[in-house]
Amino acid sequence: MTLKDQAFEAIQTRLKELGWYAGKVDGLTGPLTETAVTDFKRASGLNPRVFIGPITLTRLFDAGAETRPKPKAVAGSLPWIVEAERLKGTREAAGAANNPVIMKWADDLDQWYSGDDVPWCGLYVAHCMAVGAPLDPQDFNRLGAREWLKYGRAVDPQKGAILVFWRGSKAGWQGHVGFYVGEDAGAYHVLGGNQSNAVTVARIARNRLLGARWPKSFSASGERVSLDAAGALSTNEA
Repeated sequence: MTLKDQAFEAIQTRLKELGWYAGKVDGLTGPLTETAVTDFKRASGLNPRVFIGPITLTRLFDAGAETRPKPKAVAGSLPWIVEAERLKGTREAAGAANNPVIMKWADDLDQWYSGDDVPWCGLYVAHCMAVGAPLDPQDFNRLGAREWLKYGRAVDPQKGAILVFWRGSKAGWQGHVGFYVGEDAGAYHVLGGNQSNAVTVARIARNRLLGARWPKSFSASGERVSLDAAGALSTNEA
């Protein structure tokens, strides 16, 4: 490990202590670390760029850092859910255009993807899991929602789990995939992409669930979250 890596580990450790970073302290940059840096700089009144200079370091390690506003996602959060929450509101472009944010997910994954008119719930999950659980392989067709039943290991539905649903017909091939954020008596509350053409939370009927998955490199949360049954059920997430 180089001195540069060690210095960056110290930065990640400090960001984690302050509640801005929820990923692995490894001395490597990446989307989760970059988001933590820019969010901290914004809250500290600095230009929210990824660059870490002397002023940023002073703000990061001075005593005043403890009193600055904390992010919604605190240390200890599941890193893929931190990224998934950050992307709420991301929407596909209308007409023939493509949202460059969605297209960049595919580029970063070296994943062929023709455009955001193609269902992108699987691409959204693939991006979030690559950021938050990079050690777990995605050796299947990650654009196919039902293919996510091959990911990691099976678990019961719980906070942060990947939920896979059938769409159209249980015996068919169509599906939908997203993240568990809660449940009520009749539905799971799912943070997913391509829900009303955007990253949103939708209520999806329990009887549509095919399975729940979890990355092998993380311990399961085991947490169930009870929520009010507010809003209509989602019936078609394409």
